[in-house]
Amino acid sequence: MSRALPKYNKRRVVFIGGAAAVVLSGAVIAGSALAGTPDKSSTAQSARTLADTGTISCPDVKSQLPAVPASAQAEVDRNLALLDTQIAEANKRLVDTVGQGGANFVQNAILGPLKDKRTSTIDRIAIAIGRQGTKPTGLDSLATCALSTGGTDVGGTETGGTDTGATDTATPNATASATDAAGGTDTTTAAGTISCPDVKSQLPAVPASAQAEVDRNLALLDTQIAEANKRLVDTVGQGGANFVQNAILGPLKDKRTSTIDRIAIAIGRQGTKPSGLDSLAACTLTK
Repeated sequence: MSRALPKYNKRRVVFIGGAAAVVLSGAVIAGSALAGTPDKSSTAQSARTLADTGTISCPDVKSQLPAVPASAQAEVDRNLALLDTQIAEANKRLVDTVGQGGANFVQNAILGPLKDKRTSTIDRIAIAIGRQGTKPTGLDSLATCALSTGGTDVGGTETGGTDTGATDTATPNATASATDAAGGTDTTTAAGTISCPDVKSQLPAVPASAQAEVDRNLALLDTQIAEANKRLVDTVGQGGANFVQNAILGPLKDKRTSTIDRIAIAIGRQGTKPSGLDSLAACTLTK
């Protein structure tokens, strides 16, 4: 009797230990399975979040062009490729900035600046064709893009003034305290001030035949700065740390680059095209 008890106890210990091992092994296996298997609901949510950003769609420009002179083909092709790049960059920004800003963030920070870039690029295409033939008109209507989300287009025309090409007529803005021609526009507000380099003082002698176009684009530079300062005030508190750079200063630089380029082209038609003016496109925010 004294020997049977230890043997019984020993078997019991072995049995219990084996059961524990089995249970423990099952827990480890189950844990491993859970760790290695994606959560279906999480995956579905991620997919929905990505899809919910939507897609930016723009009118096709190439199909609307007239016959392109052989001498202009390379420049036209280069700018058509640039249009594709601009859309791709806008779609990337759409994904990268999900959840940022207020209700008008996509319009102000993505669709509006994209329209400005496309307007300038399309204008360069029209100018290139016009050098050897008849400059096409009406292409600027193709600049506006829309955000498609679940079959619905959200977008439309930028409500602020835009860079609409060499034929733009600048509209004076009462918020400007000075003109670009007088050394840059500075509009001081509680939100800060956008300051840009003076362009007029850096120009060479302007041929008489180009004076009207140059003056028109110099005035447009003033309007662009005034509009940027107004947007700075209207969007106080929106977006993250890079909102002003992405939604205001960056688009303003793009507009100024195109406008300054048109000034240089106008001068170059009757003389030597000035170089290095693009360095005057970038503006800064001071508080």
